[in-house]
Amino acid sequence: MSPAEQTRDESVYMAKLAEQAERYEEMVEFMERVAKATGGAGPGEELSVEERNLLSVAYKNVIGARRASWRIISSIEQKEEGRGNDAHAATIRSYRSKIEAELAKICDGILALLDSHLVPSAGAAESKVFYLKMKGDYHRYLAEFKSGGERKEAAESTMNAYKAAQVTDKAIFMCTYRYDQ
Repeated sequence: MSPAEQTRDESVYMAKLAEQAERYEEMVEFMERVAKATGGAGPGEELSVEERNLLSVAYKNVIGARRASWRIISSIEQKEEGRGNDAHAATIRSYRSKIEAELAKICDGILALLDSHLVPSAGAAESKVFYLKMKGDYHRYLAEFKSGGERKEAAESTMNAYKAAQVTDKAIFMCTYRYDQ
């Protein structure tokens, strides 16, 4: 069966298999398929809590490995620069740029998915908070390695997403608090 013919349940099952096999890039692909099958024009069919968590785990593992690589390479680059080894530092800088391009692609992918499908289809306030926090996280990851105006833009987007999540979360709390009194 081709990936395009997989049902939602089959894609979720394959994502779970990919997770067990620690094949997180494939897990991302399976969960993106599920997420793209949801609405996008507004509240409607949304991911279940399990699906939402699978998507989050997939992306966290994919981005986590690249972030760790970036930190290691950046540290080595600083050591080589400190030693005055310009040739090695230049080689490392080029390699770091490759990792940064991978990081940007991953972040841009989930941010586009959040903006086009997940946030618009979030009917439950808890889902919206989850996605907005996720959005803040991935903008923060961009801010970790970007510089200049791009870093400032990523940092501002991070704050905007976290603030929107906080406002939504406070609204949930206020509704719950009023009903529990």
